[in-house]
Amino acid sequence: MAPPASNSIHRSGSRPQLDLSKAAIQGNSEERDPTILLPNQSDDISHLALDIGGSLIKLVYFSRHEDRSSDDKRKKTVKERLGISNGNRRSYPILGGRLHFVKFETSKLNECLDFISSKQLHRGGIDSHRWNSEAPANENAVIKATGGGAFKFADIFKERLGVSIDKEDEMDCLVAGANFLLKAIRHEAFTHMEGHKEFVQIDPNDLFPYLLVNIGSGVSMIKVDGEGKFQRVSGTNVGGGTYWGLGRLLTKCKSFDELLELSQRGDNRTIDMLVGDIYGGMDYSKIGLSASTIASSFGKAISDKKELEDYRPEDISLSLLRMISYNIGQISYLNALRFGLKRIFFGGFFIRGHAYTMDTISFAVQFWSQGEAQAMFLRHEGFLGALGAFMSNEKHGLDDLMVHQLVERFPMGAPYTGGKIHGPPLGDLNEKISWMEKFVLKGTEITAPVPMAPHGTTGLGGFEVPSSKGCTLRSDASALNVGVLHLVPTLEVFPLLADPKMYEPNTIDLSDHSELEYWFTVLSEHLPDLVDKAVASEGGTDDAKRRGDAFARAFSAHLARLMEEPAAYGKLGLANLLELREECLREFQFHDAYRSIKQRENEASLAVLPDLLMELDRMDEEARLLTLIEGVLAANIFDWGSRACVDLYHKGTIIEIYRMSRDKMQRPWRVDDFDLFKERMLGSKGKKPRPHKRALLFVDNSGADVILGMLPLARELLRRGTEVVLVANSLPALNDVTAMELPDIVAEAAKHCDILRRAAEAGGLLVDAMNNTLDGSKENSSSVPLMVVENGCGSPCIDLRQVSSELAAAAKDADLIILEGMGRALHTNFNARFKCDALKI
Repeated sequence: MAPPASNSIHRSGSRPQLDLSKAAIQGNSEERDPTILLPNQSDDISHLALDIGGSLIKLVYFSRHEDRSSDDKRKKTVKERLGISNGNRRSYPILGGRLHFVKFETSKLNECLDFISSKQLHRGGIDSHRWNSEAPANENAVIKATGGGAFKFADIFKERLGVSIDKEDEMDCLVAGANFLLKAIRHEAFTHMEGHKEFVQIDPNDLFPYLLVNIGSGVSMIKVDGEGKFQRVSGTNVGGGTYWGLGRLLTKCKSFDELLELSQRGDNRTIDMLVGDIYGGMDYSKIGLSASTIASSFGKAISDKKELEDYRPEDISLSLLRMISYNIGQISYLNALRFGLKRIFFGGFFIRGHAYTMDTISFAVQFWSQGEAQAMFLRHEGFLGALGAFMSNEKHGLDDLMVHQLVERFPMGAPYTGGKIHGPPLGDLNEKISWMEKFVLKGTEITAPVPMAPHGTTGLGGFEVPSSKGCTLRSDASALNVGVLHLVPTLEVFPLLADPKMYEPNTIDLSDHSELEYWFTVLSEHLPDLVDKAVASEGGTDDAKRRGDAFARAFSAHLARLMEEPAAYGKLGLANLLELREECLREFQFHDAYRSIKQRENEASLAVLPDLLMELDRMDEEARLLTLIEGVLAANIFDWGSRACVDLYHKGTIIEIYRMSRDKMQRPWRVDDFDLFKERMLGSKGKKPRPHKRALLFVDNSGADVILGMLPLARELLRRGTEVVLVANSLPALNDVTAMELPDIVAEAAKHCDILRRAAEAGGLLVDAMNNTLDGSKENSSSVPLMVVENGCGSPCIDLRQVSSELAAAAKDADLIILEGMGRALHTNFNARFKCDALKI
């Protein structure tokens, strides 16, 4: 249901989501290196793995994620807040961290060793708060490594770092890394044709067999039939090393990336012999060759009376790139044809996300297959071997509870006996659990000093931002690192989706450039105010101001990058764009930028709640039900992203503004299903009311929104015998209420309402965003009149393919869903269809 509206559905202030640790890649990491977050791994997992190839060293290291379980107050249930016994409940901390991916040229091995030493990775790594520089060296320390360099440089690692290299088979690691990414990451694979990137959704149950083409110094072609089932069926010695080696000789470029960049300005027609050169500018149509088809790479150099210095390095680089890419594409397709394989995935650091390289390979596959096959690429292309080596560790040190849950949910043949587990490999576990793509920054270790803003600026990291609206922030796109993947074992698909495979959370199409530009403008204009609130939430200290400056720089750079390349971080939807903002806030340790505002608004709303409840109780059933829905719509304007809301605050008290807004919510609404809802609730024409068994209420903002809007509606459902589950954010997102805050709010509200209090006393209001268990006194959340569960995210925009296990469990018996708020009911899930009754308010 929605109030009357004249603007399109996206014209509102909204907010984002997420959870990052402080560790960040520094030193020699590249802008496009991907990073993977592992928020549920323990700290005694291996901290380091390498793939040491002939041209490049790929390094994967682990850093601890902040343990959020230390706040005892946040663990309390509402039963405890109300003074009600809760029985015995287990409490487990969440341990975790992030996988960082970095690369070095093999010729600069010393830089890699210095990097490892500087971060103390060979001594156990860094945690989320401090360097572990005082940790004693481990005489038996072992680093997992694959690639030829694992043998060649083993002595140097021992001499310089005092660690031994545990060598892993290169092909085993490549396949393990590829299988993991293709199964676990939603937007890992994509096609790239004529500059257009399109993500491919891979069904994990229909992945095998496929051809994996790994283009490193040379090229290996591997037929993959399943987990641990593969065969190297072909290869070629003409690969990335060939391109870099010949390119270095012919152009004097000093790096692989310089050579690639050079090719972007080249014209291969000055060097390559084309079909048109042979046939007088004509096609050879009889055999399907156009005049622009390359007949002979470097063929014109035969007849041209030129020396090497007479050719442009740019043209040489492009001609060389096309020659090698075309041949790899052709050989790959022929091998796929040979074995009847439908899918060809290309990986390895030869590609490096380079558009022209991918277009050339794609053209070759399409040309030789006559359009029947497509080349597909991987976003984490260069780290397959390093990732596989990292996952090969036999010791995982997973928390006992986590392991128990994984084994219980995903049986792997052997009973769990408690204690630490040794095998199956980490990769086997990872393929069974949920991952979410997020974002991360580079060079943002906040323990390091952040420069203060120069005089005359707004303090946004030195950006010149005039006070007038409509301005844009200049950005430094060089300070980015992309492709963050969060591992969340407790996330599941929402069981009440009518068709999960067809579900798309995002309503707004950001492939429309005008939509993208609109939202970038909204987010840019809101940034100065957001920085002010974030700094204020941390007491306005100098440290908070420095972090606020750094946040503004980083977020502006993200926006600039996405405006230029919307698919830089995977498929971009509005939910992703909004959560990016919150991700950046957390990266700079602003965990709840609206904390004080939320507390003030909660107190003000709770003060007038008794008056509102008395008003509602004086109404007849039909009037009360309509007023409750109007009240939810009215209370939702108390969204601190809305300028109109700020203006209203100057015109009266919260209850006056609420009633004034409620009076404006007259029917008919733009989308109006109230009569159907009323008939189910109250009955009609001889039909008896049919109360719902359990309702899931997805709440939105703190303050008036939840207290004057959603809690009175929950109270009405409880009055009619419906169990109520209040679903709130796991993490703060601007002024949204969280699952940790909601029990305190309900406990205070219950002091003024017997219905709420009886519901809490009868079943116990559950909130446990830290622990993977429902209320210990009520198994499987059965017969609980009122509870709170976390939704698994930190944004008003919710992706129902990834919700908490608590929410999934609570949803199994639900027959009513109420999604409230612009983010949950309009920006996402407006088109969602469910197996049960649903209101979108």
